[in-house]
Amino acid sequence: MDFMTDRDVQKYKEDGFVVLDGLLSSQECDELRQRMNEIVDQMDVPEHCRTTFTTYHDEQLKTQGSADYFITSGDKIRFFFEKGVFDDQGEFKVPKHLSLNKVGHALHAYEPLYKKVTHSAKVQGIAKKLGLVSPVILQSMYIFKQPGIGGEVTAHQDATFLHTEPLGRVMGLWIALEDATVNNGCLWFIPGSHRSGISRRMVRTPKGSFPLTDFIGREQAYQEDTFVAAPVQKGGVVLIHGEVVHRSAENISEESRHVYTFHVMEALDTRWSPDNWLQPTEELPFPPLYTK
Repeated sequence: MDFMTDRDVQKYKEDGFVVLDGLLSSQECDELRQRMNEIVDQMDVPEHCRTTFTTYHDEQLKTQGSADYFITSGDKIRFFFEKGVFDDQGEFKVPKHLSLNKVGHALHAYEPLYKKVTHSAKVQGIAKKLGLVSPVILQSMYIFKQPGIGGEVTAHQDATFLHTEPLGRVMGLWIALEDATVNNGCLWFIPGSHRSGISRRMVRTPKGSFPLTDFIGREQAYQEDTFVAAPVQKGGVVLIHGEVVHRSAENISEESRHVYTFHVMEALDTRWSPDNWLQPTEELPFPPLYTK
């Protein structure tokens, strides 16, 4: 029996998302969390976070350092922090394991446990059930949604940042390593919004200019009452169409909401935009999802 049913496929096509329980066991979730704990133990904090800045010019350098760090992270494992976790001397104001917003963007390539999950039989089965012929992995992230300080993710469409021609070729797989609830910041969606295209794109700016990225167009205004919550139990996965509008609230609870998430693209007859912030490199071309 397929992990993903025909009914699940229909819901994904109609709503632009679907929640599937039981992608991972509780033990597999705990192993991924433990491995991330070890990665954080060993992390080197980026210099642009540690440095004290006192002038407007220095603050610009700090901002540029952050932008460089982000835009070159597609083939690396790098650390991105919540706001306000460093003091003026660049020291942690909170325990470092509670300071991170996310780790990305190449866990799927360099970390064996994450690679195993990404290429698992169930994940490959999902892609095949959806008719993907030549899917490749674009990026991966570990998202912490820290208790009390986990930041809001405003309403957006993934295709704003991961643009293809034609549209509709990108899907996110969002795996809950802990229960994701309304209280600790689960995802919210506008069902069916993936049929309306996109109104905004993030693009690279010309070489040598700053900032390194800019936006074309603007995000639409969305009515609050059109969003529906998508809670998911530990080990479950949410499939996210690249154009569906979704968001998550800040986490003001005492519970974290750890997630492993990655994006795949149907590469057959698809053009990956050279304007996207994320680009394949010689060190890490976008790897095929299917294994022989």
